[in-house]
Amino acid sequence: MAHAVFSLVLNHLATLLREEGSLLGGLRQEVQYFMVELWHQKAFVKVAEAKEDDDDPRLQEWIKQVREAAYDIEDVLDEFVLRFAGYRHHGFCVSLQRILKASKSLRARDQVASEIQSIKSRIKSISELSQRCQVEFDRVTGSSTMNDSWRYSRDDALLLEEAKLVGIDQPKQHLISKLLERDDHQLKVISVVGMAGVGKTTLVKKVHEDPYVRKNFPVRAWVTVSQTCDFPKFLRDLIWQLHKEVNKSVPQFIESMTTAELKEFVKDFLQKAGRYAIVFDDVWNVEFWNEIKSALPEGNYGNRVMLTTRKADVASASCTESQDYVYKMELLSIEDSWTLFCNRIFKGNRCPDHLMDVAKTVLDKCERLPLAIVAISGLLASKDMSRIDEWEIVQHSLGDELEGISKIEGVKRILFLSYNDLPSHLRPCLLYLSIYPEDYLIECSTLIPLWIAERFVEWREGMSIEDVAWGYLGELIRRSLIQVTEVFYEGSPYTCRIHNLLREAILIKSREQNMVTVTTGQPMMWPSEKVRRLAIHSSSNSSNIQYHQQRQLYSFEHLRSFITVSSTNPLLSKTFLSEVLRSSKLLKVLDLKGEEIEETPNEIFNLLHLTYLNLYGTKVARVPRAIGKLQHLEYLNLGNTGVRELPVEILKLLKLRHLVVVAAVDPLDDDCGYYGFKGPSELGGLLALQTLNTIDASRGSIIVKEIGKLTQLRELYITQLIREDGKELCSSLVNLTSLRELRVDSVGKGDDYGIIDLNHHQHSLSSSSSCLFLQSLRVLLMCGRLETMPVWITHLQNLVRIDMTWSGLRAEEDPLESLQHLPNLDAISFCGSYHGERLRFKAGGFLKLKRLWLRRMEGLKWMKVEEGACPNLQRLILDRLPLLEDLPLGIQHLSYLQKLYLYEMSSRIMEKVKNQEEESEDYRRMTHIPEIVIGFYAHDGEWRIHRLWG
Repeated sequence: MAHAVFSLVLNHLATLLREEGSLLGGLRQEVQYFMVELWHQKAFVKVAEAKEDDDDPRLQEWIKQVREAAYDIEDVLDEFVLRFAGYRHHGFCVSLQRILKASKSLRARDQVASEIQSIKSRIKSISELSQRCQVEFDRVTGSSTMNDSWRYSRDDALLLEEAKLVGIDQPKQHLISKLLERDDHQLKVISVVGMAGVGKTTLVKKVHEDPYVRKNFPVRAWVTVSQTCDFPKFLRDLIWQLHKEVNKSVPQFIESMTTAELKEFVKDFLQKAGRYAIVFDDVWNVEFWNEIKSALPEGNYGNRVMLTTRKADVASASCTESQDYVYKMELLSIEDSWTLFCNRIFKGNRCPDHLMDVAKTVLDKCERLPLAIVAISGLLASKDMSRIDEWEIVQHSLGDELEGISKIEGVKRILFLSYNDLPSHLRPCLLYLSIYPEDYLIECSTLIPLWIAERFVEWREGMSIEDVAWGYLGELIRRSLIQVTEVFYEGSPYTCRIHNLLREAILIKSREQNMVTVTTGQPMMWPSEKVRRLAIHSSSNSSNIQYHQQRQLYSFEHLRSFITVSSTNPLLSKTFLSEVLRSSKLLKVLDLKGEEIEETPNEIFNLLHLTYLNLYGTKVARVPRAIGKLQHLEYLNLGNTGVRELPVEILKLLKLRHLVVVAAVDPLDDDCGYYGFKGPSELGGLLALQTLNTIDASRGSIIVKEIGKLTQLRELYITQLIREDGKELCSSLVNLTSLRELRVDSVGKGDDYGIIDLNHHQHSLSSSSSCLFLQSLRVLLMCGRLETMPVWITHLQNLVRIDMTWSGLRAEEDPLESLQHLPNLDAISFCGSYHGERLRFKAGGFLKLKRLWLRRMEGLKWMKVEEGACPNLQRLILDRLPLLEDLPLGIQHLSYLQKLYLYEMSSRIMEKVKNQEEESEDYRRMTHIPEIVIGFYAHDGEWRIHRLWG
């Protein structure tokens, strides 16, 4: 992590030189000196951190020293900028030399210079120590100690084999069938991918040793691939296993062979040996597969290779041929988790009643992860079952950390293997997830700006910083460290989470590295060290945070981030918050989402380094003019507050990239639209804006025109449009070549919405420039009446989602005609969008459509899906279509349909579906759908859900 800290500080120093160079004056040389020294130390830190878990106290102390020195460099320079930034805020256009003539400025500069000299002295001592230690650490790094640690962890993983893992029979038979599929002309690769401890090795071992598999593959081998794979040694191990399998002695001369010769030897052996099945267990990188595949002959015997990996990119890279197969290993079901747990402790017998509650609580902590269940159940099996207190001790020790319980140390080591394999730029991103409580669903669109504000994300040439951050998230998902819980459109992650045991493991790392401090606000939990990032979680036992009594133990002077997650008043008292903000002058991230705050604390406007401010869901109703002082602010979220107008001082925030001020008109009904904010007429001066959500256009066309100046916009939500704004809006949209999401709402509510006229661009569709109009657009949301369907929509080749709400198109304006051939359309939502009686999905249309939601279309009586239409549709929602007489004709053609929802439908359809007459045609049309859900209001007025099946 110190290596990651160095990267963060180096990036910060480079930014400081670029943006504050003139203010630094003579200190530029000091900053450059620090950058050179940190670069020299960075490489050795990376090597040393690989051995940090070897419990060498000298090494751990050295890493701590360099990490704290890097942090202190960042602090002292930010303090310097903070002290002199005020001159710019007061309009003084003077040089640094004139500033420093003031006695106060001289004293401040002397103090900074003294602090810098102190840090330089520390850096020099650290550098001398690293030079003395480097020879020793170079000698042992990568030696048997690291490999022994790895082997120990693999042995722990194989405990699952001894446990007779439950729930394995079905996936085992599935993989055997894939393995034995007849394809005798090409090598077939099967990759099993999943998070650490999920049972990949156990499953593949069961498949590999199955008698029928052994019979079909006379030549077999199993080789485990280490995290630091010695490839020549690996090849010799493989050769040894292959010779043992066919009862041949291993030639001695392989010890002197080069890597190329060893690969050729393996290939020649396998070509002569016949049909083979080889397992490569725990593969860590694509480079390994690229190396080994040239040693694997395809032949014509139906050869097979299986590999296990934690990384999706390894699985996909190894499975590039059409007959290859990737199997994603899932967590155990709740039922199988309980069975495994009881089998290990009670030998298949029933759990005693007096232990039932504590057993379920402990099992919940394992979160269906087999390795954790095996380890913890093994611990409990050693306890006296007649004494519930012994079990409760284990339960309470599984709180927020894994340390101190020897039986589950192996779980921690296995999880840390994945952490240690991360590149330095991803480590802080993963550790940062410790800000979230157990079982918390993380909104990806909220996490990404936080990573950016924390400066975890590096700029890359030709890419926006947001796209780089999304790439980081994708990499952590592919490494099975983050689980996607809900997808948005086109498969992009919407919410995610981390396994609770992984969370507890990274809490340990985060605390060790002083990355994030997590507390529920109870006084006994306040740490005494310098805190850089503080996350406060709610606690049912917490009262107001008692800060003053603990003041001598707790310092906010170094605080860079203050985040509340799922916390509620009275957890966060006004006095405590005021004290934190007053003393945290270097704060960059302030997230008070959902707090019971009625006005913006004045102390916020003295936080001149602040880059991220989230007041979403608070009771704030006004933004003071002092907002203009926060000139480093990049992210401002005032969503779901009472704010309806922003002062003109918002125009001073020239670095602002994301501005969110939106609230639902009716929180219980999304179809009623959203409130936006009224902004100053010169809004087009905020040239860095990428997100503008939601601007109120009721002040006239000047606002609509100003939007055309915001050429960096990627998301634009605009409301309160009138018909006359249409032409100006289309003219502005021509300039927004990076726009990905667009929502336009007209004046009004429900079916009384005014008209949105968006056809003013159609006259230029034949020109060359028309090909570029909104071509980057991926999401289009329109709320308001349309006289006609905008012609340009048919040209949006990258559109993946379209919502049309209260469009009220006439019968002759069938929206399906305009949309059916859009090549990437993934999701459609129509609400009150069409007055016609019929909808026909024609053959060959909507080839990529996966989700279709039709609601409040009161005139719709008949639907038909032709064979070949919507071939990939997975979810169909029919909602409040009172005149629809029957299920869609041709619904049986939707072979990939997974879920059918019927909400408040006509009584005729409801009766047909509920009756389930197995001999009826209607029933046969539905049998291929795995899940059918009916929603309706019962006689007592309560909303009821009836699951027909699934």
